[in-house]
Amino acid sequence: MTTIISGSNRHNSYTLKLATYYQRKLAEKGYDAKLLSLTELPDCLINADRYDKEREHFKPIQDLISATDKFLFIIPEYNGSFPGVLKILIDSCKYPESFYGKKAALVGLSSGRYGNIRGVDHFTGVCHYLNMNVMPLKIHIPAIGKELDENGELFKEDTVRFTNQQMEQFIGY
Repeated sequence: MTTIISGSNRHNSYTLKLATYYQRKLAEKGYDAKLLSLTELPDCLINADRYDKEREHFKPIQDLISATDKFLFIIPEYNGSFPGVLKILIDSCKYPESFYGKKAALVGLSSGRYGNIRGVDHFTGVCHYLNMNVMPLKIHIPAIGKELDENGELFKEDTVRFTNQQMEQFIGY
């Protein structure tokens, strides 16, 4: 199973719009992927004991993560890195079986100029620590507000071409 993780817990975020775009485009290519928005995380997770493996409120998310063998992380830039809520997700999952030996593709986005280059690099380090196999082609989308139209579609030729290339590689990965 493949899961796309929208790495922000902001409602109606560009991150979720881009994750939905990836899910839709992968489906058009005949490739099924589940979507996990971090808006779905239990409200009590921040105060929960992340090492208590009997947490019923987190079980559906843990089951999804455990069943996934390929992840596509959509990672917005938060203060020059990736969101803390994405780290909370990682820290809340069972270790090592949740991510160990699994595959990952990474997409960075930002409202600024660089498409979260540093945050994707930081998150790559986390993935390597978890012994994930990270696909070499990483996409960085700057000025995301100017990349998506009102229907949530990427429309700039270069961005469409590069994201399509990444999706094709991800399907075969």
